[in-house]
Amino acid sequence: MGTLYIVATPIGNLEDISLRALRILFSSDIIACEDTRRTGILLSELRKRYGGLLDIDTAPQLIRCDEHSEQSTTPELVSKLLEGRSVSLVSDAGTPLISDPGFILLRDAKKHGVPVISVPGPTAVMTALAGSGLPADHVLFLGFPPEKAGHRVRQLESIRQISEDKSLFSVAAWYIAPHKLQSMLTDIERTLPNSTVTLARELTKIHESYESGTASELLVNHPEPKGEYVVLLSLK
Repeated sequence: MGTLYIVATPIGNLEDISLRALRILFSSDIIACEDTRRTGILLSELRKRYGGLLDIDTAPQLIRCDEHSEQSTTPELVSKLLEGRSVSLVSDAGTPLISDPGFILLRDAKKHGVPVISVPGPTAVMTALAGSGLPADHVLFLGFPPEKAGHRVRQLESIRQISEDKSLFSVAAWYIAPHKLQSMLTDIERTLPNSTVTLARELTKIHESYESGTASELLVNHPEPKGEYVVLLSLK
């Protein structure tokens, strides 16, 4: 029987790849990934930089396993694992399954008794929390916010209602795409206008930045958001 590896990859800076992740990726028979082209480029760059270090000369098979294909791809991947093949699951960036596909594959692999090993590494929300200066002892991570405005507002209203009990959590965190940042900030402005919001942008990349203020202040400063964001809402 093979092993399913959950392998974290860099969220920007390629130097954040671990030696263990390199070894496992290039020794796997198969890499299950969201985007074969993107993962292929990553593997090519890693091979150029570190191929000599680990004597890398293998080329694992890439199989697409994204939110649209995971349901249909999982039986094939589990079958290969049961045949003794090793499979590494990666996301486009960061740690798989953290607001990314992979749960169906992981669940079915475990049902069949396949060994699962998680290889730790970069995660955008943890990187943002560590560099934000906010208390990170009680954190509520909510992944990507709801698509519909009414659902986002209800989520924020629920946070407002339970935020009085500071023992529950001190920070709420989301992943936000740039084209959705303003609508999210607008909803926060309406429901929690006095709260401090921290925007962590382009983490580990050249234009990495942290900016804090009220939602209304950040709306003025970000008329045309660019890059990927982690939004941290302070409730203390």
